[in-house]
Amino acid sequence: MADGIVIRNATVDDAVALAAIYAPYVRDTAVSFEIEPPTSSEFAKRITRTLERFPYLVAEWDGVVAGYAYAGPFKERAAYDASVELSVYIAESFQGRGVGRALYTALERELALRGKTNLYACIAYPPAEDEYLTYASVRFHERMGFSIVGRFHGCARKFGRTYDMVWMEKLTR
Repeated sequence: MADGIVIRNATVDDAVALAAIYAPYVRDTAVSFEIEPPTSSEFAKRITRTLERFPYLVAEWDGVVAGYAYAGPFKERAAYDASVELSVYIAESFQGRGVGRALYTALERELALRGKTNLYACIAYPPAEDEYLTYASVRFHERMGFSIVGRFHGCARKFGRTYDMVWMEKLTR
């Protein structure tokens, strides 16, 4: 873990900071396919809902919220109980400093304690990199041990462009 990073559980008190980290991903990129950034009160609801069943982690760098990661259900049916979908978002000023790796490492450790062995990430994927979307998230997940297992072509539109989605998988058992 990079010096200065502290990983802790999220609380609803983090909603304002996390909403601020996420908003540029919604407004300015095709990383997220939400069209309007959620409010901090919506974020508080999402944190509360997630923490009922899954870990939701925050990274602080010298006391500043630098990013967050969480897990959610892959599918709601009990047969999928060992499978989870992961998400991670890093504040722009902290990207490339090991925050994402620290968050995912801690998240994977917590998920292993909970018996989760199949980790999935659904990632926006451009037919060709553009000013709204690059392959950075896919590359990050590959460095974390994930591999692409499926691709949905042209399934989302944002900024007047069509984007794909890829599913990435990491098995930890």
